[in-house]
Amino acid sequence: MVGIAQSVERLVVVQEVAGSSPVTHPKYLPNGVAVHLDAEAFERLVVDELDRLPDDMVDGLDNVVFVVEDRPEDGSLDLLGLYEGTALTERDRYGFGEMPDRIVLYREALLAVADDEEQLRDEIHVTLVHEIAHFYGIDDDRLHELGWA
Repeated sequence: MVGIAQSVERLVVVQEVAGSSPVTHPKYLPNGVAVHLDAEAFERLVVDELDRLPDDMVDGLDNVVFVVEDRPEDGSLDLLGLYEGTALTERDRYGFGEMPDRIVLYREALLAVADDEEQLRDEIHVTLVHEIAHFYGIDDDRLHELGWA
């Protein structure tokens, strides 16, 4: 976990993010989406941003699936991402047959906070780092200290 925290800290130098977890963002267009991208193109951006994450951050991800959904169940646009599962630091017996943890990115919410594709990539990147950090047991308080919440 120390390596992951260091990766998150190194990424702070590159980017800062405001909000709280689950990853939220106060700036979205109340009437809809700011950037238009179909689901397939959006998923390609997510894969691209996953590929850009440091190896020591993603190498330990075991039994985790990344999912893109349009919106959270409540239909709001203020939730950008969500980690569903049991953090590594909280697992006592975990093994064969466990359902995978999920990291969900909400496409419409992320599109709504971005003014252009570059900003969208940044928001996807930050959301991935934030939710992966939860997998490793880094809580919102620590993410806030690091500038990722």
